[in-house]
Amino acid sequence: MKYTLSVAMGPVEELVALAQCAEEVGFDAIALPDSLFFMEKAAADYPYTPDGSRMWNADTPWVDPLIAAAAMGAVTSTLRFYTNVLKLGSRNPLLLARQVGSVANLTGNRFGLGVGIGWAPEEFEWCGVPYARRGARVDEMIDVIKLVLAGGMVEFHGEFYDFDRLQMSPAPSAPVPFYVGGHTDVALKRAARIGDGWTSAMMTGAQLAETIGKLQALLAEHDRADVPFEYQAVCIDKFGVDGHRELAATGVTDNIVIPWMLDGLGFDAPLAAKQDSLKRFADTYIHSGWQEK
Repeated sequence: MKYTLSVAMGPVEELVALAQCAEEVGFDAIALPDSLFFMEKAAADYPYTPDGSRMWNADTPWVDPLIAAAAMGAVTSTLRFYTNVLKLGSRNPLLLARQVGSVANLTGNRFGLGVGIGWAPEEFEWCGVPYARRGARVDEMIDVIKLVLAGGMVEFHGEFYDFDRLQMSPAPSAPVPFYVGGHTDVALKRAARIGDGWTSAMMTGAQLAETIGKLQALLAEHDRADVPFEYQAVCIDKFGVDGHRELAATGVTDNIVIPWMLDGLGFDAPLAAKQDSLKRFADTYIHSGWQEK
């Protein structure tokens, strides 16, 4: 099981130093969250908390995840980065393809695109995109982005996007992996159909086990049972070596964690304290050899 550091809702000025420390102590990747803006009044409930409330406020710091990946990639050499998850629905697929290809090239193919639809009607409408039929539009967006990133002269004529022959150079020298987020049946089917993996929001170990089972069945339906597939998990109730061993047995391939939160510190803890948390976590889980026993 791999370990990924989440840098959600932390100060922007700490990101580069945290990436360097995460690589130094042995983390595999950094998960980058996405939020365009904070609307004072939300038309829809946030889907990943019991009461629908948002876990952040107007002053919570966010940075564009693609820009963050490029900045952190410039000071690291082995660490991977992926969005967890980028909200596709409010964006333009051609512009996004250019950005994703640029990050992939600048990081030496150390970038993966975690994608979701987006939950907030305001993010669609205020960016000039209809909220209606968002799922079908995102499916077509993924087709467009994959087509363009594969390189060469391409064209696309779909229901939502239409363009004649074009080329973006340079194309990434290796395919950019796509990780699909979401807990609904539609999202799981999308992940099994086109994804290189699935990424969760906050879930219990039991919920993860159930969802991974569903995904494995769906992959088999699409004749993809033997295709490498990542299960990226944010688990809220499996801690300690025994808990991590249970997650690995469940099928989790990538455990997304925030070590300083596990140590009882806050998002705004001092940078040095966060670095100490990273080192302790790595000693306990990454270098302890528990996976070899």
